[in-house]
Amino acid sequence: MILQKMKKNKLILIASIGKPRGLKGEFFLNSYSSPPDNILNYFNLLKNHDVFEDLNIEYVKKINLRFYSKITNINNIDEIAKYTNTKLYINSKDLPRLSQNETYWHDLIGMIVIDKNFDEILGVVEGLNNFGADDCIIVKPTEASIDKKNRLIPFIKEKFIQSIDKKKRVIKVNWQKDF
Repeated sequence: MILQKMKKNKLILIASIGKPRGLKGEFFLNSYSSPPDNILNYFNLLKNHDVFEDLNIEYVKKINLRFYSKITNINNIDEIAKYTNTKLYINSKDLPRLSQNETYWHDLIGMIVIDKNFDEILGVVEGLNNFGADDCIIVKPTEASIDKKNRLIPFIKEKFIQSIDKKKRVIKVNWQKDF
């Protein structure tokens, strides 16, 4: 899944409503947070349905490796089935503060990527993806880029990712420009 930042109100996709669970309006909750258990911290979820509308989440619980939840005032399987596959968002301001050397993935999007060896612009972070082994930043070229190559750079600190300057919105990488 590619992580993308929602421009409107800085909303972040964090979960989706899965299939109904039981007959009383409960549903399985698909967590996109990392680690998945972090979904238990967010009850102020929002729903995407043309207009962003607050959902009053009654509870989020974990059973084995899966999560389930319930929306207040939805008490039967037919009503909750209408919400299946609805995306749920949180506002970025509701996330916990990080230490100086930590960064949320969504904050990386839009940062300029510079090759630290030659001080040349490789592009801008368009998104992130995980292909199984490592997370990768998706770098798209800009007008100021040294070439017009799309790049996938593994997000491995100190090996490929040398530094992240949140204020300047710059990521310095150790990456050969011909890759």
